[in-house]
Amino acid sequence: MNVTLPKPLKALRMKGYLMVFLIVSLLMNPLNVGLVAEEPGFERIFDGKTLQGWSGDPKLWSVQDGAITGVTTDEEPLEYNKFLIWDGEVENFHLRAKVRLIGKSNSGIQYRSKHLKNEGEYVVGGYQCDIHPKAENNGMLYHERGRGIVAKHGQQVIVDNAGEKWITGTTGPIQPIKLEEWNTFEIIAIGNKLVHKLNGNVCAEIIDHHQEGRLMKGVVALQVHRGPAMRVQMKNVELKRLPAGGMLSLKDAPILPDAKKAPGRIRRPRPTK
Repeated sequence: MNVTLPKPLKALRMKGYLMVFLIVSLLMNPLNVGLVAEEPGFERIFDGKTLQGWSGDPKLWSVQDGAITGVTTDEEPLEYNKFLIWDGEVENFHLRAKVRLIGKSNSGIQYRSKHLKNEGEYVVGGYQCDIHPKAENNGMLYHERGRGIVAKHGQQVIVDNAGEKWITGTTGPIQPIKLEEWNTFEIIAIGNKLVHKLNGNVCAEIIDHHQEGRLMKGVVALQVHRGPAMRVQMKNVELKRLPAGGMLSLKDAPILPDAKKAPGRIRRPRPTK
């Protein structure tokens, strides 16, 4: 039996068909392939083909094998660490990416960092999830151009109001990996609590009460390090923005009497030129 729909219902049905057609077209468009993250809530911030949305020295950075690739050579050594900088900013977020590193050097994923334009070309300072050949340093929190090592792999650390670092516990045994193979690094930042994960396991956990030194928002970047020749690659870069808030006070996260003071001096952020 054929049923004739009123004109308003016909129009509504046609709009529904059009919406479905547009969604399917967007999903099938080759330009969007690689931008759909594996898990709801995450977005791809690297398209797998170009460095669109990122800024860096073209002599150092390219896309190879579907991955962001940074290469340095012994013939043209860097005077200082340089970075490929994402154009966006992060505050509270969950970032994850697959990374591999070849060479006797190290790299790192910067976050909540500052683009220090007065310090040189493509220079960044701030929080860094270290990518390092030493297992105890791999996945640690390093404050680039700031307070230095904040928490090593395997450590739970609270930084007090004066910037002193206190080891309050452990995240478990140090995880040895082969850096030349693909490994998943994750960073979760909520308020002043920072968590680094390596292949799904927490490797560093920090609560930063130091108002002078901590960072609450800023850029994301990937590092090539001065020194020996190196090659770092990063792919499947996914970002999930999290709700604002989450600040912990010393009352919420106190330093207990059995905490051990981390060795080393307090490093102050470098002044800009």
